[in-house]
Amino acid sequence: MSRISKRLVARVVAVAILFGLMAVNAQAQAGVTPYAGTLADGATYLIEVPANWNGTLFLYSHGYVTPGSANPAADVGDPITRFFMLSSGYALAGSSYASTGWALQQALPDQIAVLDLFDKLVKRPKRTIAWGHSLGGIITAGLIQRYPERFDAAQPMCGVLSGGVATWNTALDGEFVFKTLVAPGTGLQVVNIANPTDNFELAEELLAEAQATPQGRARIALGAAVSDTPGWFTSLSPEPAADDFVSQEANQFLWDQQVDFPFVFAFRRELELRAQGNVSWNTGVDYRHQLDRSIGRAEVVALYQQAGLDLDADLKTLQDAARISADPEAVRYLEQNIIFDGQIHIPVLTLHTKGDGLVVVQNESAYKQVVDEVGNGEFLRRTFIDRAGHCAFTPAETISAVQTLINRLDTGRWHNVDATDLNNGATALGPEFNVFSGAQGLVATPSAFIEFVPSPYLRTFDAVTGECEFGFLCGDSFFHLN
Repeated sequence: MSRISKRLVARVVAVAILFGLMAVNAQAQAGVTPYAGTLADGATYLIEVPANWNGTLFLYSHGYVTPGSANPAADVGDPITRFFMLSSGYALAGSSYASTGWALQQALPDQIAVLDLFDKLVKRPKRTIAWGHSLGGIITAGLIQRYPERFDAAQPMCGVLSGGVATWNTALDGEFVFKTLVAPGTGLQVVNIANPTDNFELAEELLAEAQATPQGRARIALGAAVSDTPGWFTSLSPEPAADDFVSQEANQFLWDQQVDFPFVFAFRRELELRAQGNVSWNTGVDYRHQLDRSIGRAEVVALYQQAGLDLDADLKTLQDAARISADPEAVRYLEQNIIFDGQIHIPVLTLHTKGDGLVVVQNESAYKQVVDEVGNGEFLRRTFIDRAGHCAFTPAETISAVQTLINRLDTGRWHNVDATDLNNGATALGPEFNVFSGAQGLVATPSAFIEFVPSPYLRTFDAVTGECEFGFLCGDSFFHLN
């Protein structure tokens, strides 16, 4: 992965990490004692304890860091939230993880090592709350599943809560449609990627060519639909109308070009090297059925009609195309790093934007499904922001969610977990917190919590049901379905 171009790295760092590492460069805050150093495996850590510490520690897990990029420790998502948390008496901590990329194998023990170090350097907290963004969201959920005795609550934000296997299967679906219908015979690799830089550059060229024709745009929309990629891209823009299919597809093109294609056609290689093989499969997947369940079905039908294309013919091409099998040991690696079993017995409050095209909002459906399946729904509450973008939250929205979670801990009951109360809580924080950090700096932005129920996740895979999507058994047998 070291040969990934600087352009590719810069593009994904800007979108996928978002606020994740901003706090490292924040100016020192009066009355805060910092601790920084290196863990035994080479990961660095950062701990900050305010003079008025109230006994609660927030352990922050940062998002995906592209291989070859700087990887400092982070203990909070953005400097404005940091100021509020420390001023309110909360201690903050977090590590860099010992490696970049899909680093769950290193992140989970590294984060626990930070907790152990906090106990020695400061003292045992009265309460410990896990929180994190993006990849840090799946790490947060992984921490409370694997080390439940160490945490009192959790707040995964824009988290990969469908788990590793489902996430990369979903990525494969979009890749497979693109390769089969847009780029057949081109040498584009969807798995077992040999040269990630060249593969990504080829995908980008083919994507641009497809976007230039009505037929190509229709097929881009189909690839987006089987992954539930939203038709909304720019954070502070209005969402396109439900029947504005041209704008929706243009936004899906931007998600592919600027965010998703680097992951699926390049950074997949980093995971394959970790897992020592291909972690994804689409044997047994019925893409017609998947389209019927997708939020993008009406868009696809309309764009195919406008382009004069036969949708049934393309779906048959997909159905007849040679499928991809996974390497069993590689999937087992990804199961360990990580899938979910729903065993939560502490309050968990999630936060997700509606228009997230990197970690689609349906991840929240997948997590709720597995939690409900084992009867733990009383511990989980979900909150949603009416905005496009990955982890596109204002500090006020993040803090309002924190206050709701703290209230649940203090009272033993969930109170005011609805959009109106969350918006009121965010607004009450004042204008300095109701801002969004974009390309033009901080922009005044009202809180945008909404009542929302996302559609089901299209490719579920968890540790409870013993079944993959479409009724096929998981375990050893599913690798051989053809």
